[in-house]
Amino acid sequence: MSNRVYLYDTTLRDGAQTQGVDFNVADKTAIAEALDSLGIDYIEGGWPGANPTDDAFFAKPPRLKQAKFCAFGMTRRAGRSASNDPALTAMFGTTARVATMVGKTWDFQVKVALGIDLAENLAMIRDSMTLAAEKMDEAMFDAEHFFDGYKDNPDYALQAVKAAYEAGARWIVLCDTNGGTLPHDVERIVGDVAKHIPGDRLGIHCHNDTENAVANSLAAVRAGARQIQGTLNGLGERCGNTNLISIIPNLMLKMGYETGVSAASLQRLTHVSHLLDERLNRKPNRNAPFVGESAFAHKGGLHVSAVEKDPRTYEHIDPALVGNQRTIVMSDQAGRSNVISQLRDAGITVDPKHPKIPELLDLVKNREYEGYSYDGAEASFELLARRALEGVPEYYKLVSFRVLDERRWNARGQLITLSEATVKIDVPTAKGDLERHMTVAEGNGPVNALDNAIRKSLLPFYPSLEDMTLIDYKVRILTSSEGTKAVTRVMIESGDSSGARWSTVGVSATVIDASYSALYDAIVYKLFRAGVKA
Repeated sequence: MSNRVYLYDTTLRDGAQTQGVDFNVADKTAIAEALDSLGIDYIEGGWPGANPTDDAFFAKPPRLKQAKFCAFGMTRRAGRSASNDPALTAMFGTTARVATMVGKTWDFQVKVALGIDLAENLAMIRDSMTLAAEKMDEAMFDAEHFFDGYKDNPDYALQAVKAAYEAGARWIVLCDTNGGTLPHDVERIVGDVAKHIPGDRLGIHCHNDTENAVANSLAAVRAGARQIQGTLNGLGERCGNTNLISIIPNLMLKMGYETGVSAASLQRLTHVSHLLDERLNRKPNRNAPFVGESAFAHKGGLHVSAVEKDPRTYEHIDPALVGNQRTIVMSDQAGRSNVISQLRDAGITVDPKHPKIPELLDLVKNREYEGYSYDGAEASFELLARRALEGVPEYYKLVSFRVLDERRWNARGQLITLSEATVKIDVPTAKGDLERHMTVAEGNGPVNALDNAIRKSLLPFYPSLEDMTLIDYKVRILTSSEGTKAVTRVMIESGDSSGARWSTVGVSATVIDASYSALYDAIVYKLFRAGVKA
């Protein structure tokens, strides 16, 4: 049996079913690219034709370097051929080269939910998978409610998955759809199925309704399954899905399995987990295993003393392996390795004994205390580090800005809001002096107006800013108890025609001021990475 376990991420579909989660196209693209860089084998983009967001995402898919891009759908409907089913046609018509189709394997659901006979359901599975195997590079079958079906009627459940397997499915994925199966039953049933279908063709898809999704997935691997489906941070409807953030280090560090995630990429696990939370505009779970802020935090005399002598006493792994860090509460003994790792990710090579590293560490801690978060704002962190270690050119100096919003009825009787920004900036000239410019611009909201005014002033000096665009903008209230006086954090994602994307952060009691700080970093980062001189 192969020691390689393949990872299949469903965050962009299952995760979007989480209460309170609503991905836009920019979110889906950023998450897919983070998953790809981590080393996930399969990334499911969603269900083509199901909603406008998925349609827009599949129309302009992310540029993946190693992961396979998957489209999700269902087996053909009863009473029509697979080639004449609109849902299958939509799935096969995307740029995705992997098709994942869900089908019924529980006889109860076939009879009650679909209202068809058992033989017709098997034909639906067989026809759909045959066509998918012909049209796509890979076809997968998600066996919905498989464990419930197997408990009620094991013969029929096996007939269903064997029909998909014999029709050409690369993977047969056994789904614990309502999350009610326990690990010992998962291991037993997967072991039974592996007697009929090779383990290296079996996958597992678990929900977390009994808090056993991770345990169930690992039990399935023990029984022979070699693909695990799950989501980042365990997102999903009801209680969530298998948490890949926990699955990956358990497979690699505890069980000795190989995955598409390298040891170096594993060190980015905490970053990717927190990046998702930033995209969702929510605070990371500090108690999350492996990646939480408290996962390797120690408080109390005996524990701290023991950890300082031998970390293995209270730490089951080295935190650095997953990109986290040890925290000794009420002390200053943690953080250097984490900063060094982040510098390395930013392409900054520095001696760990560099005399300015402690200063940078203190600066990062102070900024985070103020509300800054650099997990989802790599560009701002890189600029902060470079300013502290080696300096960054000052491309312009803001003298002042003013933003006005006007809400009124237009000539057509429509209620509209107009935003106008006025900026004064000083730009260094070739002679070494400063040239002042005042510019006025309008925009779709105050931040867009401010962005337009700044770049309107800078374009004559820095033409490379022409193709820079603001892709996403998020505001998070950090001190909700303060009401309208609350401190806010603004995250801005920018991009350009090369396909590059970068995120920046700003914090202030004034949302426009926080927005300007994030905008400033975005502009400076664009110019610096392009090698532009002030």
